[in-house]
Amino acid sequence: MVRGIERRTIFRDDVDRADFRTRLAALSGSGLWSVYAWALLPNHAHLLLRTHTRPLAQLMRSLLTGYAGSFNRRHRRVGHLFQNRYKSIVVEEEPYLLELVRYLHLNPLRAGVVDSFQALDRYPWSGHAALVGTQAYPWQNTDEILSCFASRRGRARAAYRIFVKDGAPQGRRPELQGGGLIRSHGGWDAVQALRRGREAYLGDERVLGGSEFVERVRQEKEAQQRVPQGLPLEKLIQRVCLHVGIRADALPGGGRKPAVCRARQGIAYLWIEAWGRSGHALAVRLGVRPQSLYAAAVRGREDEKEWKRASGVN
Repeated sequence: MVRGIERRTIFRDDVDRADFRTRLAALSGSGLWSVYAWALLPNHAHLLLRTHTRPLAQLMRSLLTGYAGSFNRRHRRVGHLFQNRYKSIVVEEEPYLLELVRYLHLNPLRAGVVDSFQALDRYPWSGHAALVGTQAYPWQNTDEILSCFASRRGRARAAYRIFVKDGAPQGRRPELQGGGLIRSHGGWDAVQALRRGREAYLGDERVLGGSEFVERVRQEKEAQQRVPQGLPLEKLIQRVCLHVGIRADALPGGGRKPAVCRARQGIAYLWIEAWGRSGHALAVRLGVRPQSLYAAAVRGREDEKEWKRASGVN
């Protein structure tokens, strides 16, 4: 969930909402995440996603930074648009996936943005309309959700709609907002920070699931923090440039020679996609925009095996 600073409006009109939806769709269409549920309300947005090779933090930075810049230019404002960091919860798929799809898609009705369930069916700024078939969003992963209700699409949509409508009287459900077991990705230090105040609470990454799932996520995160992936940046640059046949000093700036572009793709893919390192740090080193490197990383994925051989790291 992402909220406007001081709970201010982040979507003033349909042009804003369409801009955010387009950016969400672009990341989904690139195969960087799967979108199962989403809802845009005047001062906040909810997303239910499955990430793939790129870390969530990088994807959200791309989505929110681009949108905030566009919003500020369009409305002639300056300063932060969003409150703190987005709030993220890692969710155990069973039994929470369908419950969260329903809960998120009922947000416009609970908030009074639409006045009836029939209006929710037609509301173009959430994923519910795509699941009931009144809007077409090819980038939204509707197949996986509808297959949970029936094998035939028409029956699945009808069953899904009944499921969501049955959830409307339940109102707000704190148990679906994470933290029932107050452990976090940050370990027990972050749990202590959680207890110190609401600002820490809003920025914390939490886990929604049974005790075994929470413990597994915690152990995986701690293992990732102990074992850095890949090579130091300078060594990576040297190996990829040697493989492509160029000098490392040819990389900085916006050079468009084919060999330079290929080297950037290989470096960006390994550094950002494969090893989950900072795109900003790489952008500073190469003197290019982070957005260019994220696009290069996606293109570099096509030659994954070649780049891993060039780096010497599997």
